Amino acid sequence: MTVKRAAARSARLIPLLFGALLFALLGWLFLRNRTADPRTREQTISLKDRSSHMVAAAAVAEHRSVGDTRAAPSPHELLMPVAGVDHRTLHDSFSETRGGTRRHEALDILAPRGTPVLAADDGVVRKLFTSVPGGLTVYEFDLEERYCYYYAHLDGYAPGLHEGQLLRKGDLVGYVGTTGNAPKDTPHLHFAVSRLDPDKKWWTGTPINPYPLLVKAP
Repeated sequence: MTVKRAAARSARLIPLLFGALLFALLGWLFLRNRTADPRTREQTISLKDRSSHMVAAAAVAEHRSVGDTRAAPSPHELLMPVAGVDHRTLHDSFSETRGGTRRHEALDILAPRGTPVLAADDGVVRKLFTSVPGGLTVYEFDLEERYCYYYAHLDGYAPGLHEGQLLRKGDLVGYVGTTGNAPKDTPHLHFAVSRLDPDKKWWTGTPINPYPLLVKAP
């Protein structure tokens, strides 16, 4: 009697085992086909690409946040450095060439000889210098020593002007002239702006176009 019961139990288990194996086989085939589906692969790649772009964007943002010098702020709002000049009369000569190949990298502001030249920003007179091309010149550093303002071809300095002198925006620096290599019949101020290098040398730096800074100057 016991043998018959065991045989009957085994007979019932066999179909269950086959059913389980068949279910497992069908499930494996389904997963295999889904993985091979091109649409599924494209979705997986797309997710990976998006993840990579997000990581790259985060890395760029982190790099900028720790002091990328190319993202340095612009100079302060500047005052027109020649008294009485309307910004609408300015001509952007920053990218023009002088002497055939030399870039101008400055702005020529035409005005009658003797017109007052004014400090474009608060700062300190770093250097008074006489050169062959620039004539009588003034190098002014802003108060944070991030930028240098260069005034050239002056006809003369303001009375008592000296190196180390504190200047306030609008203070008299000198007078428009034609010293240096300026055409004698075209008095003007040669005005340049540069971002200072870490060594803070007045004769070096990265030129910045003054034109867009002055077209909105008061």
